[in-house]
Amino acid sequence: MKTDIEIAQRAKMQHISEIAKIAGVDEKYVEYYGKYKAKIDLSLIKDKDRKAKLILVTAITPTPAGEGKTTTTIGLADGMRKIGKNTVVALREPSLGPVFGVKGGAAGGGYAQVVPMEDINLHFTGDFHAIGAANNLLAAMLDNHIHQGNKLNIDPRRITWKRCVDMNDRQLRFITDGLGGKVNGVPREDGYDITVASEVMAVLCLASSITDLKERLARIVVGYTYDDQPVTAGQIGAAGAMTALLKDALKPNLVQSLEGTPAFVHGGPFANIAHGCNSVIATEMAMRMGDYVITEAGFGADLGAEKFLDIKCRYADLKPSAVVMVATIRALKMHGGVPKTELNSENLEALEIGIPNLLRHVSNIKDVYKLPSVVAVNRFPTDTDAEVQLVIDKCRELGVNVVLSNVWAEGGNGGIDMAKEVVRLCEMENDFTYSYDLDDTIENKIDNIVKRVYRGKGAAFTPNAKKQIEKLNELGFDKLPICMAKTQYSFSDDMTKLGAPEDFTVTVRNVKVSAGAGFIVALTGDIMTMPGLPKVPAAERIDVDENGVISGLF
Repeated sequence: MKTDIEIAQRAKMQHISEIAKIAGVDEKYVEYYGKYKAKIDLSLIKDKDRKAKLILVTAITPTPAGEGKTTTTIGLADGMRKIGKNTVVALREPSLGPVFGVKGGAAGGGYAQVVPMEDINLHFTGDFHAIGAANNLLAAMLDNHIHQGNKLNIDPRRITWKRCVDMNDRQLRFITDGLGGKVNGVPREDGYDITVASEVMAVLCLASSITDLKERLARIVVGYTYDDQPVTAGQIGAAGAMTALLKDALKPNLVQSLEGTPAFVHGGPFANIAHGCNSVIATEMAMRMGDYVITEAGFGADLGAEKFLDIKCRYADLKPSAVVMVATIRALKMHGGVPKTELNSENLEALEIGIPNLLRHVSNIKDVYKLPSVVAVNRFPTDTDAEVQLVIDKCRELGVNVVLSNVWAEGGNGGIDMAKEVVRLCEMENDFTYSYDLDDTIENKIDNIVKRVYRGKGAAFTPNAKKQIEKLNELGFDKLPICMAKTQYSFSDDMTKLGAPEDFTVTVRNVKVSAGAGFIVALTGDIMTMPGLPKVPAAERIDVDENGVISGLF
């Protein structure tokens, strides 16, 4: 069996100019990055109107068994083109941290991939490097301001801005810097985030233009003064230079699927820390070029889809036409308590225990957000007919259809049934709504997410979190949407509670504002903004031969 990278390397790619033609992008908007990648000028958005129906692909709570959300997204788009629909994909860019760590890349898999796969997973067009540079420029200017006299009266003990690097490096979570004497800065405790957790990433992905980008960057809160007032990047004087570094990174990247479907791949905030969606600009651009746009949101629907619907759709005034919920029978059996080593045998009892995870996600889309949906089951050879029928029957009770997806093995041909159902759903009227009202209090908005989306008893706030909320209210940030930082492995804040746990409380230990991005982050559990590498990182398997051919990259 060929690996993903072997399939991608043997694919015959079209020149990116041909993909631009398929997408309807005029040559004047195309900026080439070699033969198979391009950036698209932002003026295209001003010159064309939205015309597409938007389809969100999300998934059940992730497990080590895998769900295949990105693979499904790409295969669905290829399948829709197979039935004659003008379809475009809008995806996130992969982070180097997971690529070299444990999770892997984000270019799909099997015969449902976007290519050039190695470029997309490794450096692509340099967007993440630009985001890291802008983040670290702000950090350097902030510390320099303090070193050069501290005119703004910044308290070094209350600096909230961290440096970042796009790598899983636990050694950098907590550091002390500025040591070595007066000429080397002001000694203080510091730390690093992974680039995809940087607020600059979230800002870039929610900005609607260069002007909006600069204004959002200027609003970023980097710390507080000795008299407890927020200090912003604008006050430090960094917004203009940061925007200059991000000018090209703001332009969406155009690539192709293995079957030549145009794909805008741009931005990549984590969904368990940030809002987990590709850029607003890439989605806007895609919706001007296709009749249907397929996009995804990170991790399970309780994280990525919730933030896509409650944050991104609010800011970009988007109304999805349909939602695809991706699941595997293997993953559902893991939610039912089956170890990963025993997933190949039929186990209807475990599947019955695990299915409520899927049903809760489906019910949220249907009953909370009022959107039509379909369940896409990535079928494995070990799945039995009885197991498949059980999933179909349970979803039918909720009024939701199930389609079997074979896009990993068959590409677009394996997504035709799914494509037909999605087109049918897109013709239905829907009453899309949000899970909470922006005018509610910060506490109530968080409580609404816990009760309505996670189905817990409610949120509990530590004394520290309550104090932080009081300060945010005082500063006028109380009307912003909420970005929950929570484990991706459970509806609760405890990663060991699989399936569909009940009667749990989510404890909010820290609440902070991302004023540039325009949301309030509620940190729960032991969620970290800098991951670490596993005992055997994927990097150990990656190599390159004398001809420059990469191997081991999935």
